[in-house]
This record gives sequence, structure tokens and C-alpha cells, in this order.
Amino acid sequence: MKQINAIVAIGTVLALSSFSIIDKLTPVTLNNPIEKHIKAVPYKVDAGQSKLTWLAKKVTGEHSGTIAVSSGLLNVENNVLKGGSFDLDTKSIAVTDITDKESNAKLLGHLKSEDFFAVDKFDKAKFVITSASIKGAGLYQIKGNLTIKGITNEVTFPASVKIDKTRLTANAKIVVDRTKYGIKFRSKSFFENLGDKTIADEFELNIQLAATK
Repeated sequence: MKQINAIVAIGTVLALSSFSIIDKLTPVTLNNPIEKHIKAVPYKVDAGQSKLTWLAKKVTGEHSGTIAVSSGLLNVENNVLKGGSFDLDTKSIAVTDITDKESNAKLLGHLKSEDFFAVDKFDKAKFVITSASIKGAGLYQIKGNLTIKGITNEVTFPASVKIDKTRLTANAKIVVDRTKYGIKFRSKSFFENLGDKTIADEFELNIQLAATK
């Protein structure tokens, strides 16, 4: 009986010693995990260094111009783009391919009207990233929600992104179907017999973003 008690006592001491050793080797608690979550770092879009150009085509030619990027934030984790958004000032829309002042003003006024972007009612367009998938070195497939005239649709496009310690630059081309945003003026999808007055349903937004943290 004494031998059994001695064995039990020795076993208890060894067990307690083992727990003591493990505790010393692994000082981990719920409040101090070994791996800490890396928080997203916001890069603020520099409106002055960012640029957006647009290109719209019609049967008889095409027109191009600019829209100002007004603000935005891009989220980066471990040097990888994870999300973000940027805003466009629709009232800043400009036509750059027409040099005649009267013709330029006529087209610009039409673009700002209800037929197109209705800038007095909707002075801002917005893009919000919902996913950013890496496709190669500095190459991403971006998916997100584009809002124009208060209407939101999902768009997907490739983008090139360069990130360093303090600066982010991104370049992308978004092809937009204007009819999905209620812009149906001279669209062959909604009107017949337009002939050479037809305007293409799709237009391009070429974006160059610069951001700093």
C-alpha cells in the first residue's frame, strides 16, 4: 500500500512539473496570441496627382475628355491591395477633343444635362471595390460597384497596381454600359432607325490613381 501511494505521489509531481515546463516554454494567452492580425493601412487618394479620361464613340466618330477624381481611400494589407473606393466629381466633366469653343460648350452642356449625367442632381459618381484578386506581379482583377446617376451596377476589370512604403499607383480601364445607368440617348438598344446618329452603348473610363499613406 505504501508503494502504491509513493508511485501516485511521484506521478503527480512529474505531471505538475510537465505543466510547469510547458507553461514556461509557451507563454501564450488569449490576450497575447503568437500571430497578430495585420491591420489594413489606408492610402489616401491624391486628387491632384490622379487622372480620369473618358472616351465615347458614335457612328461618325468619337469624343474624349476628363473627369476629376475628388477623393478616395485604398486599403492595403502586407503590401497587397485589399479594397477601397474613390469618388468622381461629375460637374468637372470636360471635353478635350473639340477645339472650337462654341461646339465644345454645346457638347459639354449636353453631357451635363438629363440626357446624360444630370450633374445638377447627381454631382458625384462612386466606385467601391468589393474584391481584388492577384493575377500576377502587380496585376489584379478588380470587382466592385460603380454608381452613376444614383444607379449602382457591378463591374469587373484588370488593373496594374504598384505599392511601396508610402505611395500607391494604379492604372485601369473600365468599360461601362451607359444604358444600365439610365443613359439611353440615341442608343440602338432602345431606339430604331437612328442611322449615323447612333451613339455606342459602351464608353471607356481610363483611370490613373495616386495615393499616399
